[in-house]
Amino acid sequence: MARIDELFFSTDESTPADDPRLLELDMLSSLVEEYEKEHFPIETPTLPQTISYRLSEMNITQKEMATILGMTAPRLSAIISGKANPTFEQARVMAHRLNISPAIILA
Repeated sequence: MARIDELFFSTDESTPADDPRLLELDMLSSLVEEYEKEHFPIETPTLPQTISYRLSEMNITQKEMATILGMTAPRLSAIISGKANPTFEQARVMAHRLNISPAIILA
């Protein structure tokens, strides 16, 4: 990683594509990416995790979020606890109003 940092700061947009430093940087970056995917995979967060993160990020209560989403607080609580899945319409609203990927909501 130290070498990647060194190469990163010694090149810029004007560095020719065939510059040995840029080629080495590309190769090392690819190796690190492959290593991290194999040894430290980052899983897609679940819907409950994502909603909980948004609650914290927006600094609001579940009741306030339920109002934003146009659903009851108990319904949102059931979705956060994993006891219920959102309806298609609720999923659409969540994706739009909370900027959550539909892939996370429908997973």
